[in-house]
Parts: sequence; structure tokens; C-alpha cells
Amino acid sequence: MGFKCPECAALQGLQIKASIELPPDSRSDEITLQIVECSRCDFEGIAVYEESRRGGLDSESFSHVGYQVTPQTVQELKRIILRCPQPRNPSCECFAHSRLGVKNDAGRWSGLEGYSYEGEFKLQL
Repeated sequence: MGFKCPECAALQGLQIKASIELPPDSRSDEITLQIVECSRCDFEGIAVYEESRRGGLDSESFSHVGYQVTPQTVQELKRIILRCPQPRNPSCECFAHSRLGVKNDAGRWSGLEGYSYEGEFKLQL
């Protein structure tokens, strides 16, 4: 499954190349940090998928947002993610989960704090 690339607009050009599932926070039941790369141009970025199933049975909601970041940020986050022995296990206690699963005082995920981004985009199928 691919997404529309924000750089070259190639349909299904943007692919998820690495990901790590992080522990839930005070708002989301699922949080996944992803490295995304376009197969048709040189675009690389990060994406965050968040899903909440809290509330009524019909109140499931999700957000899948991409961020344009520097190539250095992409490479740093990719190196951290690839260090994890169990990237699909949000309860893993490895360095990557400890570093990227940080929460603020309100219990909200803040694992990307300190990383700047140049823009954001919706991931479109």
C-alpha cells in the first residue's frame, strides 16, 4: 500500500520503510512513528499514525500525518527505530521505545519534541 507523495505527487509513490509502535498515551490508544520514502523521487519524511477508540462504540477516530523534516532527522530516527528488536510491540523496553515513547506531564506523547519540521501533509491513499 502506498500513499501520494507530497513532493512529486506520485500516486502510491510514498511507502512506509520503517515503523515502531509506541505505548498509548492520554489521548491515543495506538501511536505509530513511521519513516516514509518515495519510490519515484528522493523525498523522505516521517509520519505519525494515531488512533483512539475511547468513548462510544461509534467514536473511533484516527489521524495519519506526515512531516517534512531534514534528511539528518530521517536518518537519525531510522537508526533509532532499527535498533528495536520488537518494533511492533508497544510494551518493548528497548532504547528505541524508551527514547521515542516519551510523554509530557499531561501524559501526552511527546517523542518528537526537539525535532523540527518544515511542513506537514496528510497521508492520502
